[in-house]
Amino acid sequence: MSLKIDRGLFKYDFIDHHAILCVPVDASVRDIRKRYLKIARLLHPDSIATATATQKQLANEFLSKLVNPAYEKLSGERTRTEYILVLSQMGRRLIQEPATVELTTDLARQLAGAPNIDHFYRSAIAKIAETQYDSLQQALQIIAQVSELNLVYLMRSAGKLSAPPPTQPKATPNPPQPNTTPTAAPAPAKEDSVIEQYIRRAQTLIEKNQFAQAKVELQDALKLEPKNSRCHSLIAMVYLKQNQLKMAKIHFDNALKLDPNDQIALQWKPKLDKFLGQSASEQKVTSTAITGSKQPDKTGGSGLFGGLFGGKKKA
Repeated sequence: MSLKIDRGLFKYDFIDHHAILCVPVDASVRDIRKRYLKIARLLHPDSIATATATQKQLANEFLSKLVNPAYEKLSGERTRTEYILVLSQMGRRLIQEPATVELTTDLARQLAGAPNIDHFYRSAIAKIAETQYDSLQQALQIIAQVSELNLVYLMRSAGKLSAPPPTQPKATPNPPQPNTTPTAAPAPAKEDSVIEQYIRRAQTLIEKNQFAQAKVELQDALKLEPKNSRCHSLIAMVYLKQNQLKMAKIHFDNALKLDPNDQIALQWKPKLDKFLGQSASEQKVTSTAITGSKQPDKTGGSGLFGGLFGGKKKA
């Protein structure tokens, strides 16, 4: 199935990421992430277990080719700023070229003449979002419909969207002389991928002993990228701290299958295998020997791995 869309802003060789996620063009990053996670869960194979193989493949195409790229573009500070600037410029350009604008839906025409444009626009977007991906066969038409709404909104509020201006370099009070060797400017920081953002948040939560929240972040990451070895090894560590050793073993095994050189899995899987191979009494002795105490670990982890993160207390 072709995922090409040729209506609304898409008609102008522009990918309308807001329409793909069905959020207003001035939506906050928080609202964008909330909407993205809802769509990602809806399109994940585990969420459509009763679907046919063809339907699951189509859902995966929507997720990987449209939804994930849209979220990556709108969640990164730099990429989102650039994107909003282009949107604003497009709104102003379309006002000057009204003959090129074609509205095919009644909703877009109604928005063009609505007295309270903001209320009408946001209400329409919210209503469409409720069922946007319920039928994948109709999803492209719905995205096109939302893009027409975005087009009309941009034209009627041209110049309203704004992004933070780029930081201007400070003037050098004493410019270098011709014989001064200039220092090379540092390379711009690479934008983190969506998965890297999940992993970074999970690592922060792990350091604070907030394992339940860390597990949620890593589970969300694995839904989007099931073959990420780092996610598997990190969630294995979380399971260790929660004393769910069998689940930890499963994810350590997955991590090493995907990356035989995964350092976390290489370090801890042999210890875990040895521990699980012991009898109950031997496990108790091993736990006591490592922790130096017969008292159960108060941090929520098993005795064997209680000191893994330096014994930090919950924040």
